[in-house]
Amino acid sequence: MKIQQTISPVDGRVYAERPLAEQAQIEQTLAAAVRAQAGWRITPIEERIAILHRFVDYFESHADEIGAELSWQMGRPVRYAPMEIRRGFAERSRFMISAAPMALADVAIAPSPGFTRFIRREPLGVVFTIAPWNYPYLTSVNSIVPALLAGNAVVLKHSAQTPLCAERYAEAFAAAGLPAGVFQFLHMTHEDVEKFIADPRISFVAFTGSVSGGHAVQRAASRRFIGAGLELGGKDPAYVRRDANLGHAVENLVDGAVFNSGQSCCGIERIYVDRGIYDEFVDRAVALTRQYTLDDPLLPETTLGPMVRTAAAEFVRAQIDEAIRQGARTLIDPSEFPKNAHGSPYLAPQILTNVDHSMRVMTEETFGPVVGVMPVDSDDEAVRLMNDSAYGLTAAVWTNDQDAAIRIGDRIDTGTWFMNRCDYLDPALAWTGVKDSGRGCALSILGFEQLTRPKSFHLRTI
Repeated sequence: MKIQQTISPVDGRVYAERPLAEQAQIEQTLAAAVRAQAGWRITPIEERIAILHRFVDYFESHADEIGAELSWQMGRPVRYAPMEIRRGFAERSRFMISAAPMALADVAIAPSPGFTRFIRREPLGVVFTIAPWNYPYLTSVNSIVPALLAGNAVVLKHSAQTPLCAERYAEAFAAAGLPAGVFQFLHMTHEDVEKFIADPRISFVAFTGSVSGGHAVQRAASRRFIGAGLELGGKDPAYVRRDANLGHAVENLVDGAVFNSGQSCCGIERIYVDRGIYDEFVDRAVALTRQYTLDDPLLPETTLGPMVRTAAAEFVRAQIDEAIRQGARTLIDPSEFPKNAHGSPYLAPQILTNVDHSMRVMTEETFGPVVGVMPVDSDDEAVRLMNDSAYGLTAAVWTNDQDAAIRIGDRIDTGTWFMNRCDYLDPALAWTGVKDSGRGCALSILGFEQLTRPKSFHLRTI
């Protein structure tokens, strides 16, 4: 039996060990999912909704202990970790529950004498969700809740870094009264995941992770005619125009760059600022960044925890060092953050100037608490630089001119365009990306479409 270990970034200890599923268990899980889905799909939508509400209630009532588990598993400060449940997770779940009756309702067709015609949205069957560690509940809930509301069964494979999240889902669904087999989870190897996707009983794959992981999922799914929703990360830009509320821009953008130690697919990784306010923006951003406390995430005063693992922190350090060799200037002295140390996951935040797009730190995903800031002389220059990326998940502008924001947004290659905010998912809006940020659509009423198939009813009266 193979064992999966979770090494905590807090202190390097083995926080959890779980056996990896063997073939017999994988087969039992698939068979149980198919059996359970046959009954779940005919369960009235009102009953599904009631169960999902109880499921969210369970999470909200256990948010503090779940938050403490998150801190141990992936390093987010305990002062923030419960918010993933109380805010984003609950908000998204409740929205999708409320949207389900409309999103899943039959589509009526104009009357025609002697005919009844409508389009019904049917569940796909068994949905396979593959979730990452950085926002382990927010990323997975995007597919799990609407999939179940639509009448699908769900199998969850969570990151080896956050296995307890999968178990928490199972506990919550059991407490809510979800029939056995409708939701299950497995801890699996990458090889078994690929085989799982290729199994004819899997009807859809929802994956959140790296571009390379997305390619692997797409290859595994390509042997069959099934859909795959792929959220693959970003190099998300922000543009601060001269008419922006500068204090608000600094506060939001620093938070958008370093919250969760920068480990967010829609976090801010590059900032373009109108040259007329560039120096003041940089000075204020540096002053605010220095106020963060990098320390043990279990301490209540900690505002910046470790990265998920030492290798991730060393990757970011290497990007910074390379940029310095190419002429970039660092504005934060790492010694101001005593916990920062090479060979550890504890990494000081950093702001870089004198950067350009010849540097990897401005073009490749960093996924750490560092951001490069460049001056620009016009909206056109900002648009060109923002679009100069292999990614297109979110982008943002800070301005007091909404018309200008819309004009600029129309020119940006991105799935979500923000004005005066960033690093947030509104569940009423479609969550999608372009280019290497992936494909598919989650959240909003449109998010139900990839989890259902249309069936046309064409009834003639004789």
